[in-house]
Amino acid sequence: MNHYTLADMQPGLTESFTVTITEEMMDRFAAITGDVSPIHMDADYARGRGYPGRVVYGMLAASFFSTLAGVYLPGEHCLLHSVDCRFAKPIFIGDTLTVTGTVVNVSEAVAEAEIKAVITNQDGKRVTRGIVKAGLAK
Repeated sequence: MNHYTLADMQPGLTESFTVTITEEMMDRFAAITGDVSPIHMDADYARGRGYPGRVVYGMLAASFFSTLAGVYLPGEHCLLHSVDCRFAKPIFIGDTLTVTGTVVNVSEAVAEAEIKAVITNQDGKRVTRGIVKAGLAK
């Protein structure tokens, strides 16, 4: 876990991590949210829609923006203020994702860092992007 403070947060500061999506993650997400849409739960249904298998929940992938802020950038001293995300391409079970955040702006007035966040898959394709606003103690 990183320990960046507001004073440490400078534009250009970047952190990243990787995670591989598993069937267990999908099943746990379904159990937590109650989203049992067949595109996420039924591989045959997903294939019938033209996908190679179950489509990963966009919000499961976006949840890694919370990990980015709370563990990596800024880490321990963060209170997540907001996440604005866009789902660019579908993600599938077995995909290895790289989650990267780069500080683009720091506001001392509201003790907040704005972080450009991008998730790419193992093929280098951008699958999810977002803007994370992370609050920090002064």
